This record gives sequence, C-alpha cells and structure tokens, in this order.
Amino acid sequence: MKRKISFLSLCAALVISPVLLAAQNNQPTGQSGNAAEQNNPDTWSPQVGATIVKQIRDKITGLTDYGVFDSLRFGIKGKKIVLMGYASRPILKSEAEKVVKGIEGVESVDNEIQVLPPSPNDDQIRIGVYRRIYSQAALRKYTGSPVGFGEFPSVARAAGGITQDPPMGYHAIHIVVNNGHVILSGVVDSEQDADIAAIQANSTPGVFSVENDLLYPGGGKAQK
Repeated sequence: MKRKISFLSLCAALVISPVLLAAQNNQPTGQSGNAAEQNNPDTWSPQVGATIVKQIRDKITGLTDYGVFDSLRFGIKGKKIVLMGYASRPILKSEAEKVVKGIEGVESVDNEIQVLPPSPNDDQIRIGVYRRIYSQAALRKYTGSPVGFGEFPSVARAAGGITQDPPMGYHAIHIVVNNGHVILSGVVDSEQDADIAAIQANSTPGVFSVENDLLYPGGGKAQK
C-alpha cells in the first residue's frame, strides 16, 4: 500500500512536497509571490515558503543531538510551524524548537514532539534493532558508522544506556522505540530494502510491533 504523506518528513533526508507547500499558501497559478503575500498576509508565497522549509531542514538535521534513535517532522499552518515526531532525549525537543523559532518569517512554533520515556528495555531493543538492520549487507550503505558497540561500552552508555550515547554519524534509517513498539523512518533506495529493515526489526527480541514508515522511490508503505 502506498503511504500518503500529509506532512513534510524529517529523517536522515527530507521528503519535501512542493504541492503541499503551494496548497498551504493558496496561491492561484500564475500569480506572483509578492502579490499573493499582499493578498494573503497570513501565509508565505511559494518562494518564501520553500526557503523557510529548506532552512528548517538544515537547522534540524544539523543539530548534534539529532540521531538515529530520533525521528522529527513538521507541518505548516499559515506562518506557524508544527513540530512533530519523537525525541529520545528532552534536549532535542527544546533545541528543535529554538532553532526553528529563530528563522526569519516563522511567526510561531507549536512543539508537539513526543519525548520518549527512559527505559532500559527499550535501550536493549534499540541496540538489537540497530545491529540487525545495519549489519545487513544490503543495508550497510545507509550508514557510514561502524556497526556494533564493542565489548567495552563507554561510561555514558554503561551508566545511562545507548539513549545517552547513541551511534554518531549518518544513518538513513531511523529507529524509534517506545515501550517495545518500533517505528522505522527515513528514506531508502527500494521497497526491498524497506522490507529487509522491517523483517530485521520484527525479529529482534523484545519487539512487540513494527511500523514501517520508510519511504522509497515510487511510494512508501505502512506496515504494523
């Protein structure tokens, strides 16, 4: 089943829909951006909106605390940005709101990001799903980070779990774990790769369910 994208998704890469952006501005075809803004001061022109979308993407993906165990997305309501998704640490929620509020043209931010509760069980699932997905030969291309955590974990990981010391670097497949339920998000090259990732997550001990929100060329799918 093809997945309908109702919001602009923020993962390792962003799926940006110009149709959604144009629709939220209600700009008639052929009308200039400046004229549209004058006629409807509560929205941005498509040109300004596209610039703001790019800035949001760059600001959030550039946050050092945004990692493989988080998944953020956003929506646009007039000149207000609605932040959504999941943060494995509270600091990411506040940091995302701060950088988006600082973008010129954004009038307000509705921060609906859900902070995931601390859980040693979920941390074990994060480790298991991460290892199973990124150790697959077909999926290794989706990260430049070494897979595996070694026999001697860092002090932070030993004290607070992998949530406090997540793998660093680029990860195209994000892994959200909430009370044993897993959500996979991001962008992959094919439906086959999305299926492989979901199968590996499903086979991880302790996982109750898997929602596959991975996107790929030609569509995406929802699987629970």
